[in-house]
Amino acid sequence: MPDHSEQTPHLTHVDESGTIRMVDVTDKAETTREAVARATVRVAPHTAHLIETNQVAKGSVLEVAKIAAIMAGKQTAQLIPLTHPLPMTHIDVQFALDSTQGIISIEARTRTTYKTGVEVEALLAATIAAVTIYDMCKGVDNTITLEQAYVALKSGGKSGTVEFQPEPLR
Repeated sequence: MPDHSEQTPHLTHVDESGTIRMVDVTDKAETTREAVARATVRVAPHTAHLIETNQVAKGSVLEVAKIAAIMAGKQTAQLIPLTHPLPMTHIDVQFALDSTQGIISIEARTRTTYKTGVEVEALLAATIAAVTIYDMCKGVDNTITLEQAYVALKSGGKSGTVEFQPEPLR
């Protein structure tokens, strides 16, 4: 049997007998929790130009992606098993478009005051924005890739603030 002492990291969604469970947060204190997640979408430069000039036949790609991302963040508990339904108080999604290189950078920010973090909500929002961009542009570009989705920052709770920056893609 593995040692689950304070020093040894362990899976919180598995009990001592190995059974899957939802973590009980009943006795945890409510604190303000925030998270930032990022994702990158790579498209052909021509596609980036179409997005930038609002010429994609399906509509305003980044506005639709933003709405989809916000909706996804609010629905995380219905989509990801064992997550807690959270009273989201803020979800924002921003895009940076480099039309020369065909790179769309996505940043999703989430916030709540609750007993557990909002990292999964931020990550789901960023990745759903990326998938929405793919869906809206797939008719004009078959080279689209979704790249490097990650949680860049989380704060609140007993862990405090944690930041992460991955190695650049090659």
